[in-house]
Order: sequence, then C-alpha cells, then structure tokens
Amino acid sequence: MGAATKQAVFSHELFEFLAELREHNDREWFAANKHRYEQHLLEPALDFIEAFAPRLEKISPHLRADPRPSGGSLFRIYRDTRFSKDKSPYKTNVGIHFRHERGKDVHAPGYYLHMGPDEVFAGGGIWHPDTDAATRIREAIAGDSQRWKRAVHGGPFAKQLELGGESLKRVPSWADADHAFAEDLKRKDFFGSTRLGQDDVIAPGFVDEYARICRAAAPLMRFLCDALDVPF
Repeated sequence: MGAATKQAVFSHELFEFLAELREHNDREWFAANKHRYEQHLLEPALDFIEAFAPRLEKISPHLRADPRPSGGSLFRIYRDTRFSKDKSPYKTNVGIHFRHERGKDVHAPGYYLHMGPDEVFAGGGIWHPDTDAATRIREAIAGDSQRWKRAVHGGPFAKQLELGGESLKRVPSWADADHAFAEDLKRKDFFGSTRLGQDDVIAPGFVDEYARICRAAAPLMRFLCDALDVPF
C-alpha cells in the first residue's frame, strides 16, 4: 500500500455515487449500480483503512484499523430500519471508525472519518458515552482542569479541531456552576472534529492528511483514555 498513499485513494466518483444513491435510495437502483459501489466506495475505503493502519499504530497501538469488508472499521452501507420511520435501505455517506481495542467491552474513544455528498469531517473522541463514562470524563475535567485546557483549548488540537456534539442544559449537580470549563462539563459528547471538502478527500496523500488530524486529536484521546482507565 505504500505507493497507493502517494496517489489518490478516493475519487469524485465516490461522491457522485453517494449523491445519486440519495436520490434513488432503493434496492433496485442499488443492485443495478452495485459495481459502482464496489469500485468507488467499498474497495477504496478498505484500501484507505489498510494504508492508515501503520500510521495509526504509531499514534496509538491500542486502536484498530480493520480492513475487513464486514465487521471491520468500515460501517455497513445497509441501514437498520427496524425501529426507524425512515425505511430507506442504504446510508448515503461513508463512515469509517477506528475503534479502541477495548471498544466492545467499554465505552472507549476512537477516530472517525465521515464522507457524504454535503458533509465531510474527520476527528476523534467519544460520542454519546453512557452515564458512567460521561461522569468519569466530567470528573477528570473538573479534577485536572489544567490538563484539560492543554489538551483541547491550546496546542495542535485547538489549531485544527473543534469540540462538538450535544450538551446538558446545566452542569451536573456535583460540579461548580461557575467552573472555568462549565461548558465542557455540560457536554454529552467529547468529540473533536474538523470539516473537510471533497477535494481534500480525493487529493493524493489524503491518508497522511488524515493521520495529521488524528495526531492533533491525540491529546483529547489520551485524556479520555486516562479518564476511562483504558490504555492509549
């Protein structure tokens, strides 16, 4: 995969396919265009995951880049419609998640890449942690505010990424409402991301650019791993 990282992994055809899938989200259209799905989405995404693996190993040996077509880092394109009013059978974006090795046992942070016709973003952290995990993270922020400040309010993280997600209406009852990072104590999600464009994704060297983003997110990832008592 070394040579592939010097070339473009993804192409404009990926986004053209996703845009058309959004307009024709049915099984008949997908069956007629499955070759496009395999050529422009599935195969390049698995190549990207494989190419990123050695870079991820250098960032953290406890996160996994799994290039299997099913059950690996690439999210299935097939939607689970059992409990959804929207019965569209397919997702219209590419989701790639580099999970923590402990991800199946505990709520653990990971890296993520999202590619859709109208939205492309990359980043790392933890999305919708359960109550226990969220409390442990908030307690870590309150208990070591200076480290939290260094992790996300300065350095490479603050230059490249921004914290996002949902928040509580007020700080937890045990916390100081006037805490310097009260807004962060209210967070339900602890995920930092940066927005990208289609041209970024299809450019040669995007694997290296994504690795740079993940390195910038590493201070947050390390903070979260320490708060949740998992290795980084």
